[in-house]
This record gives sequence, structure tokens and C-alpha cells, in this order.
Amino acid sequence: MYSNEIVTEILDYIDANINKKITVLQIAQALSFNKDYIMRIFKREIHKTIVDYINRKRVYASLRELEKTDDSILKVAINNGFYSQEYFSEVFFKVLQVTPTTYRKFTRINSNISEEQLKTIRKTLAILFEDMKMVEEYKRNRKHNDRKVLSLFSKKTII
Repeated sequence: MYSNEIVTEILDYIDANINKKITVLQIAQALSFNKDYIMRIFKREIHKTIVDYINRKRVYASLRELEKTDDSILKVAINNGFYSQEYFSEVFFKVLQVTPTTYRKFTRINSNISEEQLKTIRKTLAILFEDMKMVEEYKRNRKHNDRKVLSLFSKKTII
């Protein structure tokens, strides 16, 4: 079964603009579709709202920075498309059930986090990684159609 080309175009747009401010309206306008339509079709295919997916993708991208650098949480947030540390922390907690600081401690040797937090992090990371893997597989199943070329042909009347 092929992936929905409109959804793969949405995913491509998100990938290309992940570190910028992205709104559903911008996506709809860039792809010349109705906002409500793309929200509905995306949710049907990916099982998440567009905004939820964008936030999850940004959190996913921030993990390596939290692991490998000592950059401030604010800098990590800004580098990954969030415009405030508070919103980043809120979204991060919603996705992984721990704060960015706790996650950073988890990645360091001799961290002082509880066994319950360790289990939570491992469980939520597995879910997040599976989500990102599912989307990549979805994009690989794309049936390549050039919507612009098809729309040109559809305007011609066959006599």
C-alpha cells in the first residue's frame, strides 16, 4: 500500500522547516490545500495532529544535543525550533514524562535519578523512536506522483 502523497508532502515540508516557526496554515498555503483538509488527512494517516508531530520531531532532534553538549536548556530549545525554554520543557515533559534536565542526567554516568524515572524514560523513548521510525517507513512507501503535472492534464478537455 502506498503512502498518501499529500501527507508525504506535509512531512517533507516539516523536515525542511523543522527549526523555523511552522503553522498548519503555512503548510496548507505552501502546498495549496485547505487547512482543515490537511489536518484531517494527516491525523488519519499518521495518527497524530500536525502540531503534535512537529513537537515530537523537535523533541526527538533535541535528544542528541542534551546528551552530547552542556548547552543551556534554552539554547537547546532554540536550536530545535522552540521559542522559549518554558514551552520546550512543557512539550518535552508531555512527550517523555521527564524534564530536559532529568533526561540529560539520565544520559550521564553516575546520574542521580530514580529507578521509576529510568523506566519512564526508557518506555517513552521507545515509543518516540518507534513513532519516528514509522514516519520514515511511511515516507519510503511514497508513490511518486507529480501533483502539478497531473493538475495540468486534468484541466485539458479530451475531445
